[in-house]
Amino acid sequence: MPPRSLRLLGTGIHLPAQCVGSAALDERLGHPAGWTERKTGVRTRFFVRGETAVTMGAAAGLAALADAGLPLGDIDAIVCASGTAHQPIPCTAALIQEQLGPAAVGLPCFDLNATCVSFIAALDVAASLLLTGRFRRMLIISSEVASLGLNWADPEASLIFGDGAAAAVVGCPGAAETSRVVAARMETHSVGAHLTEIRGGGSALPAACYTVERAGDFLFSMDGKAVFRFASRHLLPFVDRLLAEARLDLRDLGLVVPHQASPAAVRLLVRRLGLRPGQWVDISATHANTIAASVPMALHLALAAGRLRRGEKALLLGTAAGFTMAGLILEY
Repeated sequence: MPPRSLRLLGTGIHLPAQCVGSAALDERLGHPAGWTERKTGVRTRFFVRGETAVTMGAAAGLAALADAGLPLGDIDAIVCASGTAHQPIPCTAALIQEQLGPAAVGLPCFDLNATCVSFIAALDVAASLLLTGRFRRMLIISSEVASLGLNWADPEASLIFGDGAAAAVVGCPGAAETSRVVAARMETHSVGAHLTEIRGGGSALPAACYTVERAGDFLFSMDGKAVFRFASRHLLPFVDRLLAEARLDLRDLGLVVPHQASPAAVRLLVRRLGLRPGQWVDISATHANTIAASVPMALHLALAAGRLRRGEKALLLGTAAGFTMAGLILEY
C-alpha cells in the first residue's frame, strides 16, 4: 500500500495515582526482598484504585485534545484501541463518550482490539479512513486495566504488568505538511494463538460457567518463555519485510518505539536490531507493560522530551496475543 497522509496532532496520557514498587509486591506475595525486580526488571508500575478504563481513557483523551489545541467538537470519531474492555457490551469507546459528556454525544464510537498492538492497528485503520475523507480528525484512546485480571500465583504472567491510558488525536496534514504513514504491516501466526489468553468470559466459556474451581480460566495466562522464543524467531524477519516495503533502513529512523513487553524483551529487541544509542524508547522499568497503552504512552513521553522532530520517521513496533506482530512507520 502506498504512503497515506496522517498527522499526529496531539498526545496525552493518564496514570493511576497508585504507584506500586516491586518491593511492595515482594511483601504482598511473600517473595524475598528484591526478588520481583531481579526477576522482571520492573521497578515501579501503576495500579488502579477507584479509576476505571473509562475514567482513565477519558482523562488521556482530554489531555491529547489539550496538547492538540482542539476542542472535543472538532473530533469526528472516538476509537478505543485496547486489549482489556471495560465490559463486554457496549464498546468501551461508547462509555468513554459518556464520561466525556454532552460535547461528545453523537460522535461515532467503536473499539479495536488487537491486544498489545491495538494502538498500532488503530493508527493504520485511521490512516485509511482519513484517506477516504470519511473523517477529518479522530481520537484514538488506549486504556488498560491489567491488574484486576492477573493470576498472582503465576509470577511470569503477572509481575510485568501495570495500568494506564494514552491517547492521540490524528488528522489530515495541511498542504505544506508531509506527515504520513510511510508503511504498515501486520501478521498473525495462529500457531501461537494459545500462548497468551484469557479463556473465560466469551461465548466459548461464558460468565455463567464461572466457578471457584475454574477461576484460573477467567484470569490472564501466558507461556512467557514460549512467547519469547516465538518473538525471537519471527520479529526480525517481520521488521525486514516492513522496512523493505517502506524502502528504508533502520538508520533512516529517528526513533523506534517498541511495545514495552518487559525490560528483557526491549533489551533483546534493541540488541537484535542493532539500534544506536538513543534510538529507542524504554519505559518498561518504570511503567511496566500497559498492554496496548504502552506504545502510545512511550511515544507521548518521547515527544514530550523532544526526542522526535517534525519530518523525522518513527517505527512503532510490537507483538501481541494471537500470535500477532504489527509495525508502522510514521513520518512525524
